[in-house]
Amino acid sequence: MDSKFAESQKLSHPSPSHWEVLEEESVAECRVFEVYREHCRHPVDGRESDFYTIGSRDWVNTLALTPKRELVMVQQYRFGTKELSWEIPGGIIDPGESPLEAGIRELREETGYEGENARILGHCSPNPAILRNRCHFAFIENAQIIHEQEWDENEEISVKTLPLDDVFEMARTMQLSHTLTMNALLYLKLVFPDY
Repeated sequence: MDSKFAESQKLSHPSPSHWEVLEEESVAECRVFEVYREHCRHPVDGRESDFYTIGSRDWVNTLALTPKRELVMVQQYRFGTKELSWEIPGGIIDPGESPLEAGIRELREETGYEGENARILGHCSPNPAILRNRCHFAFIENAQIIHEQEWDENEEISVKTLPLDDVFEMARTMQLSHTLTMNALLYLKLVFPDY
């Protein structure tokens, strides 16, 4: 692209506006999220429209490495895609929990693993177009099986440990499709490039 053209485009297109929310109402309460209708007005030209967003508590996903530097993975059926999905353990952060506490708990409940040196690597907005929450990424080292699994009522989870190189190969060949697992792997590489 011509540099003069690119510069002119920057000048002729100011930053997008922050719409004003005039009215908000809950239109559907579901078990793990709530759907909202927001009536909004553009601050410059005054146009108005309805937008729908989904509210949920924040989520956490946990990257847990064993002493052999294998990643603890889970496989479960996902109703959205109607397929089995390989992922890292994760779930909704309970009221009063920190993201790190929730990450440790989700790992233990879904897999029976516990570890050391737990910390948060970062977070993301899973889909800012419609989702209001964040997903946090926990990292735990030296993970080992300590407990029995403690599944929720409708959970059915298979657990497997895989070398990190194999997990990245699964991502490269699209055998991993869970976006938040992919984001967690990106954070792992950003924070610990040698892994």
